[in-house]
Amino acid sequence: MTTQATPRQPRQDRSRATRQRLLEAAIECLASVGWASTTVAVVAERAGVSRGAAQHHFRTREELVTAAVEYGSEVRRARMRERLDTTPGRRPTTLEVVLMLGDMYTSPLFRAALQLWVAASSDDQLRASVVPLEARVGREAHRLTVEALGADESVPGVREAVQATLDLMRGLGLADLLTDDSARRDRLLRQWAKTLDAILTPTH
Repeated sequence: MTTQATPRQPRQDRSRATRQRLLEAAIECLASVGWASTTVAVVAERAGVSRGAAQHHFRTREELVTAAVEYGSEVRRARMRERLDTTPGRRPTTLEVVLMLGDMYTSPLFRAALQLWVAASSDDQLRASVVPLEARVGREAHRLTVEALGADESVPGVREAVQATLDLMRGLGLADLLTDDSARRDRLLRQWAKTLDAILTPTH
């Protein structure tokens, strides 16, 4: 009896899969143990790859972590898009959008980004990579939020209200780092949704 050999995964696919495992492991490390403990060796071990394989993809910790946070930002955007697409035929309410943003900005993906921001604040080389990345991420988050809310930014004050919403989410994500802030956060988000609704749909 002959056995058929299992086809080997093409090298390019294996390389892509290894890179993704490293990015996901880096996000997990940043979110759980912070920047100081997120080394290439630690990430490689968590990803189940050799340190040499990790350094083939990312020469330095800074390269690895910056790429991981960019990847995490893409995942956050994709998840937001998926959640918006689950309400076909109707626009989500302001409260639904605000609560969705609250979930996104307290997720491990955002927690990882916070760790990178803190490290970049005292590292000029890292900051040079993080600032343009965060600018791109911020613009896309703003665009998606405007779309989700159906906001008309030609109305005075609306653009600032959307930006204030995103700034609030970042602050709540920061507050959640040390303690479980979910109960207070829920009350605050529900109140902010009412305030935001009044700005987006003013009565005349």
